[in-house]
Amino acid sequence: MSEKFRIILSKMCWQRFLSLLIISHFSFLTSFAQFNTDRLVMIGRSALYYEDYVLSIQYFNQAINAKPYLYEPWFYRAVAKYYLDDFAGAERDCSEAIDRNPYIVGSYELRGLCRIQQKNFDGAIKDYDSALRYNPEAQGLWHNRALCRIQQKDYEGALKDLDSMATRWSKNAHVPAMQAEAYLQLKDTAKAISALDKSVEIDAYNGGVWAQRAQIALARSEWKDAEGYLDKAIHLLPKEAGLYINRAMARFNQSNLRGAMADYDTALDFEPNNFLGHYNRGLLRAQVGDDNRAITDFDFVLKLEPDNLMALYNRALLLEQTGNPRAAIRDYTKVIDEYPNFWTGLHQRAQCYRKLGMTAKAEQDEFRILKAQIDKRFGKQPRLSKKQMRKRSDEDIEKYNQLAMADEEESQQEYQSAYRGRVQNHKVGMDYQPMYVLSTQQKQNGVKQYIAYDRQVDSLNHTLPANRQLYIVCGQSNINDATPFVGTQTSSAVALWMQAVIQAQQDSTDVPLMTARLLDNLTQAINLAPANAYLHYNRGNAYVRCIEFQHAIEDYTRAIQLDPNLAEAYYNRGLARLALKQQDEAVSDLSKAGELGLYQAYSIIKQQRK
Repeated sequence: MSEKFRIILSKMCWQRFLSLLIISHFSFLTSFAQFNTDRLVMIGRSALYYEDYVLSIQYFNQAINAKPYLYEPWFYRAVAKYYLDDFAGAERDCSEAIDRNPYIVGSYELRGLCRIQQKNFDGAIKDYDSALRYNPEAQGLWHNRALCRIQQKDYEGALKDLDSMATRWSKNAHVPAMQAEAYLQLKDTAKAISALDKSVEIDAYNGGVWAQRAQIALARSEWKDAEGYLDKAIHLLPKEAGLYINRAMARFNQSNLRGAMADYDTALDFEPNNFLGHYNRGLLRAQVGDDNRAITDFDFVLKLEPDNLMALYNRALLLEQTGNPRAAIRDYTKVIDEYPNFWTGLHQRAQCYRKLGMTAKAEQDEFRILKAQIDKRFGKQPRLSKKQMRKRSDEDIEKYNQLAMADEEESQQEYQSAYRGRVQNHKVGMDYQPMYVLSTQQKQNGVKQYIAYDRQVDSLNHTLPANRQLYIVCGQSNINDATPFVGTQTSSAVALWMQAVIQAQQDSTDVPLMTARLLDNLTQAINLAPANAYLHYNRGNAYVRCIEFQHAIEDYTRAIQLDPNLAEAYYNRGLARLALKQQDEAVSDLSKAGELGLYQAYSIIKQQRK
């Protein structure tokens, strides 16, 4: 073997060795990265299990950043957002998961539920169609698709789905119950009753079916039958306030006032803010002469709905009867302002004026009645009318003495889902996140993993003692910390930044002038440091102060372009967009803020849904 050949062979072996070494090293790194990503997903799923949804999102964020092509972290982050009522954000994450792996049924199922929560039933049906192609035997998918068709008023389509379900799962009592609902919407009461009877044959312990059967009886004024069905429904669903309210209606129409009153009391024990419970109990209490407690009920109703004129009129009658004509006049006047030709109300107000010796005002009301040649019977308070009930939305003031019923009985059916969980319901105000400031103390956040950094601040810190290092934090700072620096370097962007912060934190009687100076300082700072996201964010906050929301949005947008992880910029832009009635864009921003760790955003998203 020649020397040249040995050298070539040696080089080839060495190159191969290097290649193997590189491949081995790369495989090790890949395995290590895979291990880390798997561990992040595992910890995130554990946090999901313990209902720590905000924390779980942070783990899934890290997994997505490490390996954005995996579907799992997108899917599980969608689950966490769903638990937090961020249905738009969860839907987007589901779509990302589906793009990465279109064969996972759970992704379509969850996205369908998200779309249902946003009233996008067409989109949900498409998701269930896709899921059923991969898993045609999934009973829950059929169930939800049928309910979506009912919501879309596609009753024939729903019945076709339900017929298929009845063939596949003949012992499922929910199927004929849903068929009954579709038949009721088609005004085919006979078929609805037949379907409900079949559901009861399959499962006599389904309280929702008995409640549906009772609803049909109530609509037919079959009060005794309705009460019997409701007795069975309540036995199976003892904490459903609506069932007691319906049974109270059935009992009232059988002259069982004591039983009706007991039902209203029980309903309000389970659901203290129930409008119909307080309103109807107030009417019953007035009927039996319990005037003071009737006033308490109408007071509560008016806290829920301050402009409810029927409740106002009923309270006025009771206030007059209990010797408070001045308060009664206040309520009568609000009703008469809305209904100037409500002669009964004019007569009652005239009586109150006379009791107070205000004869001229009383005569004015009486003249209006006389001019309209109203019958003398007006002014007499009729008894609570039996067998006369009004829908809650019926605003005919002449029906002030009739019990109110819900406009439509909402379906007792529930969408089937494996994604139920406790939603975090922390109530927060609509306050904007504060400015970013410089402080000698670093602010910690147990959830949001974000370290604010600016090159100029970092350069400044190299000139400061170790115990005087400055940190960029969102919130209040000790102003004294920055005073020496502000006094010596007034022309730098950082100095102007701190001057603006000092101005923002000072009380001033001349708010417009103070805001103008604040904007001027921030604008000068931005001109010196246009790539500083915190300056744009702070100027956005300044624009919010002077109600210039569009300018604020532009600054928040620029801050986000410079730093896509600036959660506060998304949060505040979301609030500014809410102020401009840009609902969808606002919810999207708040969703991103929550994803980045500002969990308060989820409370506002929930408030906006309501």
